[in-house]
Amino acid sequence: MTKLLVTGGAGYVGSVCAAVLIEAGHDVTIIDNLSTGNADALPADARFVEGDVRDEIDSVLSEGGFDGVLHFAARSLVGESMEIPEVYWNDNLITSLALLDAMRKHNVGSLVFSSTAATYGEPEQVPITEDMPTKPTNPYGATKLSIDYAITSYCQAHGIAATSLRYFNVAGAYGLIGENRVVETHLIPLVLQVALGHRDKIFMFGDDWPTKDGTPVRDYIHIRDLADAHLLALENNRPGEHRIFNLGSGDGYSVREVIDMCREVTGHAIPAEIAPRRAGDPATLIASSDKIRAELGWNPTRTDLRQIVTDAWAFTSQLGDKAHSASRRA
Repeated sequence: MTKLLVTGGAGYVGSVCAAVLIEAGHDVTIIDNLSTGNADALPADARFVEGDVRDEIDSVLSEGGFDGVLHFAARSLVGESMEIPEVYWNDNLITSLALLDAMRKHNVGSLVFSSTAATYGEPEQVPITEDMPTKPTNPYGATKLSIDYAITSYCQAHGIAATSLRYFNVAGAYGLIGENRVVETHLIPLVLQVALGHRDKIFMFGDDWPTKDGTPVRDYIHIRDLADAHLLALENNRPGEHRIFNLGSGDGYSVREVIDMCREVTGHAIPAEIAPRRAGDPATLIASSDKIRAELGWNPTRTDLRQIVTDAWAFTSQLGDKAHSASRRA
């Protein structure tokens, strides 16, 4: 058993990873201010500290005995980051620097960081590999890339062992934990909200893209496969090194294919309407995960779109009218 700290462990990705860590026998402490996370998603066997990471990190790590940190806490809405960049730089970058300083101060030598494909911006070719240029097109991606730079320097100077995992489109659910946000921007949960009657229709932003059916193509990764990658990263961290891996399925599904699959799985008609293209949307985003497969032996086994949607629907449908209930704390 190892003693681990999970920041942002009440969020979608953080809570699933925390649950899987506990199942693997680890002792988990979670810090989360519940600004976007769900108290209901917190694993029952985790110790929970409510508050901002920046305020709580030194006190928690000063207890001693922590073997590593998995850092998920962040603001992550691209559009919002364009409107209030100062908040994103403070909440993402400054908080992460405080975390790195606390790790150094209290001799916590291992870190897994939740990064993003937004660090690449609009890729010139796909599939995207880790050696491609990083040109973020929004403050959200820029803050995450800046954190990666900071982690690299801390590893080189202070011997920290770290891995950054750059996600593409995370989807699906793990048991009773799934996507349940006040502000939802991801396609699959938005489509399922239409099936539940929480939205009248779903919009497809353009049907004239250079893809197989004219709608954008994206790479989807199941949340449980994602959690497995975090465990592998933690187990294979190397002192003084900062490794970066993409996480994706290596394949892609179009917006139209996702909507059609949601119709099949839910049995609902799900009205869809064509809307104008959104500025900055690339036609295709697919990740190459060859590097993490080769170096860590990661083998995603839930890449089928039907399974991803089925798991997401099992979670979403059980929420029913509770999808945006008072159990969520602002």
